[in-house]
Amino acid sequence: MAAALIALPVAPAAAGGGGTSVTGSGGGTQSTGSGDADSGTCAKPKIVHGRATVPDCAPRRVKKVIRAANDIAKGTGYCYGGGHGSFKSNCYDCSGAVSYALHGGHFVDTPMDSSGFMRWAKKGKGDWFTVYSNPGHAFLAVAGLRFDTSMTKGQGPGWASRIKDENLKDFKHRAKPKY
Repeated sequence: MAAALIALPVAPAAAGGGGTSVTGSGGGTQSTGSGDADSGTCAKPKIVHGRATVPDCAPRRVKKVIRAANDIAKGTGYCYGGGHGSFKSNCYDCSGAVSYALHGGHFVDTPMDSSGFMRWAKKGKGDWFTVYSNPGHAFLAVAGLRFDTSMTKGQGPGWASRIKDENLKDFKHRAKPKY
């Protein structure tokens, strides 16, 4: 089965799930450890009460993606096809949840299914986030956290700190170069 990983700017080393520093769009290296934006470091986001914290150093559109994902994280249930007729839904499936989050950052105009995400954006990983997609599943890695409807606690969309819980070679890599 062909797989698609769609990468969007991921918090540097955070999106790929490894490393402690990354090069952001400004060309400087950012630490994913704790620190303040003035010293050139960027605190890695955490999951607090089921929601991801938003790094101060993240680009504005990436912050909007995280906030949109937080809007539906563990507050809505799972249903197959949920979030595809409209971004607003009572329940979401994997790609519907990813679509909702990306719409928050103005990266998509209409909901997409996982196969659609296989062809979306450009091939490769992003600096701040990456969309992983194959014909049967899609999830989003943002700033080192995973937003998904599986591999997370409870029902429906949610956050997890482990990105590589499955073979990422089964997914295509795609990236949005501008955010």
